[in-house]
Amino acid sequence: MISLNILDYSPIDEGVNSRGALLQTTELAKLAEDLGYKRFWVAEHHQVFSVAGSTPEMLMMHLASSTDTIRIGSGGVMLPHYSSFKVAENFRMLEALHPNRIDLGIGRSPSYRIVNKALNEEKGKRPSYEQQVTDLQKYFTDDTGEDHRYSSLIATPVIKTTPEMWVLGTGSGSAQIAADNGTAYAYAHFAKPSDTGVEIIANYRKHFHRSALLEKPNVMLAVFVVVAETAEEAEEIAKAFDLWLLFVESSHQPPYYPSIQTAKNRGLSSVEKEKVEKNRKRMIVGNPQQVKKEIERLSDLYQADEITIIPNVPGFQNRQRAIQFLAEALGLKSNK
Repeated sequence: MISLNILDYSPIDEGVNSRGALLQTTELAKLAEDLGYKRFWVAEHHQVFSVAGSTPEMLMMHLASSTDTIRIGSGGVMLPHYSSFKVAENFRMLEALHPNRIDLGIGRSPSYRIVNKALNEEKGKRPSYEQQVTDLQKYFTDDTGEDHRYSSLIATPVIKTTPEMWVLGTGSGSAQIAADNGTAYAYAHFAKPSDTGVEIIANYRKHFHRSALLEKPNVMLAVFVVVAETAEEAEEIAKAFDLWLLFVESSHQPPYYPSIQTAKNRGLSSVEKEKVEKNRKRMIVGNPQQVKKEIERLSDLYQADEITIIPNVPGFQNRQRAIQFLAEALGLKSNK
């Protein structure tokens, strides 16, 4: 049976504010736990006014305290903006309070130029991303080997368990970093579906080096899903998702996630229609059985160990129903 996870952006629906969106994320995490999902991750987005998820560590602490067994993680922390040492201490603190339940997913998305500038203002020369990943591994394993520039430095609190560490990416570079450092790898199919994805993952497995963090390669595939009771209903929801993606990729994004009705009322230009057609390759749309079939096809194609769905659709009820439909279709074991 496929291990199924969720990545949630905390979308702000029309008529809902940021606090409301974060409380909905909390309820969705509780439901995911009851339904038998393995992981519930939250994202880091800056200058995207239609989602409330900007600081995953803070939200993770709340979610972990609001649930009991589901793994809580970041999808992900954009590591180049931060100190590896501080990230390690943040996640050790989370793991200390919620042992064997914390995942650190890391990425290196450059974000908007103004965001990158604000997060890195007046910083001097920074270590490479590859070095930062190696540093995290050092801090998570209490390695005091003399060959590290901070050899005697220990991340606190010192604990007996370790957060799971995942490198997120869409290309061969991130996969090689994960392989070299012996971490799990999450392929973001939703961000950049590519014909080379199968080869990227195969190379990760081939070149994986066993580490103190992970004995054998572990692959997660992340996909956008739009699922409803019928294919027709899913298509209506998907049109609002299409519009949201257009907004996010433009310089004129509203501070909310567009509703189905808003999408119906708004026409698309010929250029926008071309973008929508391209974006549709990033998502799975359909009824539960159709989406299940495509998830299973992608899982087999990529030889994925886990699938993470991103049910970033308008309307909290639609998000609840989406994860319920897939839990039932894929035979997840309920924790109720």
